Amino acid sequence: MKMKCDVSAYLILGRENTNGRPVAQIVKDAVKAGFTIIQVRSKEESATQLIEDCKEIADVLSSMNKSNDVILVVDDRLDVVLAAREQGIKVDGIHVGQTDIPVSVCRKYLGSDAIIGLSAPTKDLINYVKNYDVSQIDYFGAGPVHETSTKPDCGMDENGKVITRTFAELKELAEASPIPVVVGGGVKTKDIKPLKQTGVHGFFVVSAVAGAADPFTAAKELVDAWNE
Repeated sequence: MKMKCDVSAYLILGRENTNGRPVAQIVKDAVKAGFTIIQVRSKEESATQLIEDCKEIADVLSSMNKSNDVILVVDDRLDVVLAAREQGIKVDGIHVGQTDIPVSVCRKYLGSDAIIGLSAPTKDLINYVKNYDVSQIDYFGAGPVHETSTKPDCGMDENGKVITRTFAELKELAEASPIPVVVGGGVKTKDIKPLKQTGVHGFFVVSAVAGAADPFTAAKELVDAWNE
């Protein structure tokens, strides 16, 4: 049975984002604070390390009785998702970008119950979301709201300039999309209220929680702001 796709509070992280702390500990704090979806993303870790992260996170979610409530996905690496599942690790799906493995291939190998997210492109964003065949995906990721050092190449135009999204654009995006939209890119607590007012379904963060001195408090401030 497919999980409900709740993208309201979305944490992205890998070992390079945690200031040396265990990934699973950051996830535990975030989930305790109310985060609903976790994405394992790293351009530095090996496949083996990513699988280890998935196992540790899945074990934490199980120990918190959250395995059926909090979604666990992996960025880009279909091989990691398949290998983790082969080992009995509960990984719920994958998030892919415009230059990653095609959605159709992910759906073929992961099945109808998997959660699949797709990063919407920088160019012609609104028309893309309006016209994309969403039958095989569960949500769109979009942004950035601000430039961010976590993903410095996010949302660049052909001249290498980062295109940030205004709240007016995000409102139009939310109204145009037939499926949930989650937005991030340098999001801070002060952004949450105007972001929610656009009608998008959630926010995503990396360093705001994974890099915080107190991840639980940072995560709770974001979730509380969203729920107000």
